[in-house]
Amino acid sequence: MHYLVDFLDSKHVEKSIIFEHLKSTIEEANLLKEITKQYIDGNAEILVLDTLVTLFGDKKYNHIKQLYLVKNLLDQGWITLGAFINFKTAETSTLKLLNTTVTLSSGFLKLIEDGSLDMELPEITPYKDHLEYLKDQFLRIGIYQKLSINKQNAISINNTTIKLKLLEKRILTRVESSEIEIAIEKIFLDYSLNEKEQVIFLALLKEEYASDNESLRDMNTLVNLISIDDYEKIKNRALLEEGSKLIEDEIIDYDEMLNGFGGVSRSFFISEELLQKIMNPNKDKKIKKIKLDMLIQKQDIFELIDPKTTLDDIILSNKTKELLDNLLKQVDKNVIRLLREWGVKERRGGIDAKIIFYGSPGTGKTVTAHSLAKSMKKRVLSFDCSKILSKYVGESEQNVRAIFDTFRDLSKKTKTEPVLLLNEADQFLSSRTTDNSSGIDKMHNQMQNIFLEQIEKFDGVLIATTNLLETIDSAFSRRFDYKIAFERPSQSQRVLLWQKLLPKSAVYENNFSIDKLAKHNLSGGQIKLVLNNCALRVAIKEKPIFNMEDFENVIIREKASVFGEEKLMGFVSV
Repeated sequence: MHYLVDFLDSKHVEKSIIFEHLKSTIEEANLLKEITKQYIDGNAEILVLDTLVTLFGDKKYNHIKQLYLVKNLLDQGWITLGAFINFKTAETSTLKLLNTTVTLSSGFLKLIEDGSLDMELPEITPYKDHLEYLKDQFLRIGIYQKLSINKQNAISINNTTIKLKLLEKRILTRVESSEIEIAIEKIFLDYSLNEKEQVIFLALLKEEYASDNESLRDMNTLVNLISIDDYEKIKNRALLEEGSKLIEDEIIDYDEMLNGFGGVSRSFFISEELLQKIMNPNKDKKIKKIKLDMLIQKQDIFELIDPKTTLDDIILSNKTKELLDNLLKQVDKNVIRLLREWGVKERRGGIDAKIIFYGSPGTGKTVTAHSLAKSMKKRVLSFDCSKILSKYVGESEQNVRAIFDTFRDLSKKTKTEPVLLLNEADQFLSSRTTDNSSGIDKMHNQMQNIFLEQIEKFDGVLIATTNLLETIDSAFSRRFDYKIAFERPSQSQRVLLWQKLLPKSAVYENNFSIDKLAKHNLSGGQIKLVLNNCALRVAIKEKPIFNMEDFENVIIREKASVFGEEKLMGFVSV
């Protein structure tokens, strides 16, 4: 109790150790010293009138003139009204305090015991798991609650704000140094939540983990938590109303209930899907993946693909790469939210994009589709459109419906949104015939009409690949958001392809030249094929050394189509 004794024994209170922390005047500190003496003497409830008379006397009502000092100490948070006083100092006259009792606040008791109000935090270390992170964040929400309760106590707010800033800095430092992925931080980043939206989210999460009285679920409490005055309360209500990011992006939801006054109140909670991601960050993703794998095994329409490469791993023309990068930006969640606010997009969840990749074989359409899905953090359900035709009338139309019905069913059952890839979709997209005299033409047109109808209703990401854009029916072209061309690689791109694909650990002859190889006008698929065949030749040699002659021979044979048709592989590093 060194700081207490120092405060009480100081002849000049301004020279006591704790005076700098009080942020009070000398007169206020002397009054606080007198109240502290009475508290130490066993008086938990100190009468204001007697204390002022003791210090200042009652001649010419001098004690009443000093009553403002009591009001100031109450506002600063160093003393509180007695236990049986039920009015608030901010709502009463100063004179009414004369016949009340006061006592030392818990904040002042901590100050005279510890000598400081600084928050003592343990050593800053990386988070080992999300529970450590939650512990800090729930402590942070507790401080926000204190701030919302003590809005009238200026000094109390100042000291609590200091604690809050220290804790927030600590959390940020620990997150930046952590090697584990923290699910909540990823949610904040994915949905671009601002600080106030994050506080609302964490407050509701605190209710899920650590409370049973629903104290943080109603709108007024949540708004008060993030507002410093009445103006901010009015403005911040928009964060919890229809059209807000938290509601529109299905981050939180609410139940409406009749209250005792005949009105309707809302009780907010975090969406079940996000709650599962936080409470079981790995389990939910694993279950969905296993479930989709199992359902795929029970059908024979789609091939399920887990892409290995992103857009950063493949080599494309600058124009195509720019279009794909812009596409990724345009399907950002924040962009989708704005589109919904403007009425351009109606669907609440997920990303919508219908894309055509067109270009000659070997230019990278399929592998780019896979890489785009990987960049979107999605799996791929791939369908080979050449399988759709049936010799039985009516079956092709049914098969078209089956593609989309099965895709929707798989997405719904697994609560996922994979990319739907329609490979070699030429027959779907080609111009419809005007001569319906033959049964084949009628069937083909009917199949295309059903495909057109399904495209119109499709929600999610759909990519169709085709060799020629010129033959696409205009009705289909209008329904695709993006039409992206794939060209054969330029010489500079072929240099990059060879550099990526040639094995780094292999031995090469002295005059080996990638620039000479790149002069041959090969597609990405052909370069991969040439490399594979050369590697087989070299591997069986007594001295396995790559030389230009082997490559030149294989390239000549490839150009002469000795190996058959060019493979439909794109430019991808493997």
